[in-house]
Amino acid sequence: MPTYVKRSFKYRFYPTDVQAAELSRTFGCVRKVYNMALVARTEAWTRQERLNYNATSAMLTAWKKTEELAYLNDVSSVPLQQCLRHLQVAFTNFFAKRAKFPRFKSRKKSRKSAEYTTSGFRFRDGKLTLAKMAEPLDIVWSRLLPEGARPSTVTVSQDPAGRWSVSLLVEDPEVKPLPATNAAVGIDVGLAHLLTLSTGEKIANPRHERRDHARLALAQRRLAQKAKGDGTNRAKARRKVARIHARIADRRRDHLHQLTTRLVRENQTLVIEDLAIRNMLKNRPLARAVSDAGWSQFRSMLEYKAAWYGREVVVVDRFFPSSQLCSHCGALVGKISLSVRTWTCLCGTVHDRDVNAAKNLLTAGLAVTACGAGVRPQRESSRTGRSAMKQEALQREP
Repeated sequence: MPTYVKRSFKYRFYPTDVQAAELSRTFGCVRKVYNMALVARTEAWTRQERLNYNATSAMLTAWKKTEELAYLNDVSSVPLQQCLRHLQVAFTNFFAKRAKFPRFKSRKKSRKSAEYTTSGFRFRDGKLTLAKMAEPLDIVWSRLLPEGARPSTVTVSQDPAGRWSVSLLVEDPEVKPLPATNAAVGIDVGLAHLLTLSTGEKIANPRHERRDHARLALAQRRLAQKAKGDGTNRAKARRKVARIHARIADRRRDHLHQLTTRLVRENQTLVIEDLAIRNMLKNRPLARAVSDAGWSQFRSMLEYKAAWYGREVVVVDRFFPSSQLCSHCGALVGKISLSVRTWTCLCGTVHDRDVNAAKNLLTAGLAVTACGAGVRPQRESSRTGRSAMKQEALQREP
């Protein structure tokens, strides 16, 4: 049988009171088991020992037999085992130096979710029934699943805004490599314009957060005024803030999906810059604007869609001086003030700063594709030996 791309389809659903109570218990038990296993593995790590998934799974069996934790038997065992597998992955990434040390799950701040494998749910005739539940979930099927799809895992979650979602992981035979094309594009991200393409096209930054900034600020002030002991009113105020954040995130995600799908469909090779976004978020005057632009999300979408459809994403070194090179003659002009949006090279070519940067990124990316050469930082001068570091994406004014 052919192997298809596994794709997640997410839907809203509306649980009954009984189902909501069961899922809330499951979320709590998942959080409890994860934190207890993390404590056990942390203590073992301090003793220079390592516990694997099998050891924590045996611990879970023992915990269920104690009087104090007997309530773990009231929920499905599948999500509890899955959270131990997730913890195993977290430690694997930590020991491989791909991630930080795993953190504890918080009752208020952590994502509420539970993952079910095939033994923990039943999917028949378009109806999904989870373990320990008598009735199927009332799912709003906003789009059709691929014909004959059989979910391999189901993830149920509730966001801070109180919305319930279910995500089904299925094989999608409709995701196939697109016909090859010779088109290639360099992409320069920014704040004044979200994207500037090497073709000269500039895509405006929607500034989703700014549209709801006044409403969000008012909701946050009202939340701050609620006493911490006032559970009901404070919870309502917190949910109002979460709903505004969710609306902003939904708009941003939808816009980025449209952009990345279009770019992947139109181009065979897409060249982007490797930005240190975490460092950019430490710049307090620009942190909000950088977060609202969603550059990390844009890159993630671009990369997995390119993998789906047989396209190539080339990432250029962040120190490559794309704004300081003339895309026509290749001359390195040195540092240019950020207030200068257009400049003229000694060869007589007039450049738009962002378009020129996108063209240089494209040239560098094609060089990598053609000969496998790395894109190294160019030197500003032989006397100083300083690299011409490109940090304008961080400093570019909104």
